Amino acid sequence: MEWIPAFSGHENGVDVYKEKNVKTAYWFGTDQLGRDLWTRTWHGTQISLIIALIATLADVLIGVVYGGISGYFGGMTDNVMQRIIEIIAGIPNLVWIILLILIMQPGLLAITVAILATSWLSMARIVRGEMLKLKNQEFVLASRTLGASDRRIIFRHLIPNSIGMIIINTMFSVPSAIFFEAFLSFIGLGIRSPQSSLGSLINDGYQMLQIHPYQTLYPGIIISLLLICFNIMGDGLRDAFDPKLRR
Repeated sequence: MEWIPAFSGHENGVDVYKEKNVKTAYWFGTDQLGRDLWTRTWHGTQISLIIALIATLADVLIGVVYGGISGYFGGMTDNVMQRIIEIIAGIPNLVWIILLILIMQPGLLAITVAILATSWLSMARIVRGEMLKLKNQEFVLASRTLGASDRRIIFRHLIPNSIGMIIINTMFSVPSAIFFEAFLSFIGLGIRSPQSSLGSLINDGYQMLQIHPYQTLYPGIIISLLLICFNIMGDGLRDAFDPKLRR
């Protein structure tokens, strides 16, 4: 019975947290299981940013190259490549993730594959439109007359002159991927406990909304700040790298 203060010899009991050097102050508080929301929020932000980075790399590596080839060569090549995009875009993102969950376990890998499958489509269309607009300009015709190869024209002249639109779309793809991950985790198709993401944290906080609304407030603020920051970054990078604005 030594654990009972009246029989333990300690008048005020023993503070086990103090003896074990366990902190009792948490910046964001704790959830219903006593877990530190500060740590879980920033861990979830890290996962969301990793997914956003993968989506951005897919935009740049797949979308820019695919759209550049389609728009520059045109003709039958363009028709075939655009039909492929239409087939992929005709399947909603939610259907993609459900199909992937049937194959693999819900989690980071399933969300990543789903984003890789569809995130580059809008970038490919934008780059294709820029290629169609620029490929008959005088500087392109001059390069072709001087014997420049198609690859050099695409990557040396056309894509740099489209960098503004590419950067803007890339910056928009980052918050789009973050919200897509948050939505899937919120409805239970994405990251699940004990792992944390911004979407799963909002879902956990939603269950305690009437009692502890702060559990939903903090992840929501982080998502809003990410959206604002990436939009501002996109505008700044567009002004800095677009050759048309430097003239």
